[in-house]
Amino acid sequence: MVKLNKIYTRTGDLGETGLGDASRISKDNIRIEAIGAVDEANAAIGLATLNASPAIQKLLFRIQNDLFDLGADLCVPLKKNESNVLRIVASQVQKLEDDIDRYNGFLTPLTSFILPGGSDASTHLHLARTIVRRAERDLVTLMKVEEINQEVLRYLNRLSDLLFVLGRYENDKGQKDVLWVPGAHR
Repeated sequence: MVKLNKIYTRTGDLGETGLGDASRISKDNIRIEAIGAVDEANAAIGLATLNASPAIQKLLFRIQNDLFDLGADLCVPLKKNESNVLRIVASQVQKLEDDIDRYNGFLTPLTSFILPGGSDASTHLHLARTIVRRAERDLVTLMKVEEINQEVLRYLNRLSDLLFVLGRYENDKGQKDVLWVPGAHR
């Protein structure tokens, strides 16, 4: 259980932050960049809930909780023989795949790329998708120097796909998607 009585601690005043294993690293460490991008994605998803349909809101709230799990996973470096560490698991990734399949089933196949936009809900979902993609890129950079739980990368990859599908779904099930017309304004 998390208990936060005091919001400021002054422990980061010299440019370092604490990880879940009590180690300290620089606030510009790629691990912190990745955690920050996940946090940003979570905030963007929160924004997307404001205009989303009730079913999509419920799904997004579940994802926001998962993203806190994901941040907790990234906050504790991977170690052999660990126990009682909160990690993203394959079933969380599978739920995203199930959600993608369910909502994609309502959509007609694309014949063009789409522009991020249409409805407010769709626009916010596309913004969240791009932030998730950044978090994914930061995670790949982190993976070049440290071992991470591979389910984290899978989760972010599926999440960006789901946000794309949900963006289309919130555009009247794709009927109000704005299609890209290559070279239309030359």
